[in-house]
Amino acid sequence: MSDHAEHTIFVCSDALGDTAEAVARATLRQFATDKAVIRRFGHIKTEDEVKAILKEAVGGRVLIAYTLVQPELRDTMREEALRLGVRAVDVMGPMMQAFIDTFNDAPKYQPGLLHEMDESYFRKIEAIEFAVKYDDGKDPRGLLKAQVVLVGVSRTSKTPLSIYLAHKGIRTANYPLTIEVKPPEELFMKGKDRLLIGLTMDPERLTRIRSERLKALGLPSQAHYASPDRIRQEIEFAGRIMDRLQCPVIDVTERAIEETAGLILEML
Repeated sequence: MSDHAEHTIFVCSDALGDTAEAVARATLRQFATDKAVIRRFGHIKTEDEVKAILKEAVGGRVLIAYTLVQPELRDTMREEALRLGVRAVDVMGPMMQAFIDTFNDAPKYQPGLLHEMDESYFRKIEAIEFAVKYDDGKDPRGLLKAQVVLVGVSRTSKTPLSIYLAHKGIRTANYPLTIEVKPPEELFMKGKDRLLIGLTMDPERLTRIRSERLKALGLPSQAHYASPDRIRQEIEFAGRIMDRLQCPVIDVTERAIEETAGLILEML
């Protein structure tokens, strides 16, 4: 197994393996390593396939993360991993068993249900299309159709947050607050069941982010866009607009997108 990287994770599933890979990647982010490799083995159908994967893992620094809903495949993975001395983590099994024990219910044992094209799937697709269509104030009419409207100055994570919420099935529009542009009337209208959220950030942090953005575009980092005085003026202007809107304001300075989204979902 000398061809394996220093950290190798086998992701195994009788469906696509998205769930186990997401857990593996979330785990890797907690460690200072850039030598990790994730190999995905999807659509596993037989016990022989499980045994072949384990045989490949033997002797190397390999961790297996698996989501196998078929009981016989899960049993084979667990038993063979123990026999061969390979570390294997059952990502879904304990949760399924806890559900069975708590609610006295039986699972479907059907792989791939995460990607089943049900109502929630289509709602997510619709929300993603909505977020793209009404991103960055492209069409003010979206401000009245949205479930969530995000306002804030440039580079306060409005767009990535809109897309993240869209993946949760939430129709989200965002509008950039700029000193030179009067906000549209739609922003101040009473929308049905609409949640307005203001996003703000520490001026020094925002200055660094904008400077890096200018560098990435090949522009001078000292441009007016990244001027500390200009940024303070913008944040003060945005604060006045948010006061008019009487909306909750979230400081995103030290918050990840997921954390900010969690706060918004709680408000909904």
